[in-house]
Amino acid sequence: MAKFGSQEDARDDSTGPGGPDPAFDMRIARDGTWYYQGTQINRIALVKLFASVLRRDESGGYWLVTPVERGRIQVDDAPFTAVALSRAGEGEGQTLYFRTNLDHHVTAGPEHPIRVSFAPGTGEPRPYILILPGLEALIVRSVYYELADLAVEHNGRIGIWSERTFFPIDQPPAMPVTRMP
Repeated sequence: MAKFGSQEDARDDSTGPGGPDPAFDMRIARDGTWYYQGTQINRIALVKLFASVLRRDESGGYWLVTPVERGRIQVDDAPFTAVALSRAGEGEGQTLYFRTNLDHHVTAGPEHPIRVSFAPGTGEPRPYILILPGLEALIVRSVYYELADLAVEHNGRIGIWSERTFFPIDQPPAMPVTRMP
């Protein structure tokens, strides 16, 4: 694999607009920790710099894209984690504010929706908020519990309000199975 910043010509099987692109030996763990060649990157300023050039393509791949090079990186779940929640107001008029592990500040609403997927088999919730186009933050468990405390019922679903937008946080009802005679 190509080393970030090198001119090494190692390539992976990925293809970009100009042909194959290198894969950088970088990984973002599920907890939001960044690694380079298996070693944790401890300098937050460096992680924020890398995050500023992070992009996601149409097929779901993650890339670091600079004016002079681009390379695929591995992301275990989401590139960021939502680590803090605050709110203003109540009920349908409340506004929820999130802060990520890299100090992004977003307001949940139509431009920054919250979604919850559920792990097959276990049903464990995996809540996310959109931070930048194509880039989400996994909402950490403690923050998800704060959301659950704010949850209300609306149109048969359990969820939360922010910027007058309702975000379900429960599993959708199962579709009934009809059998043909």
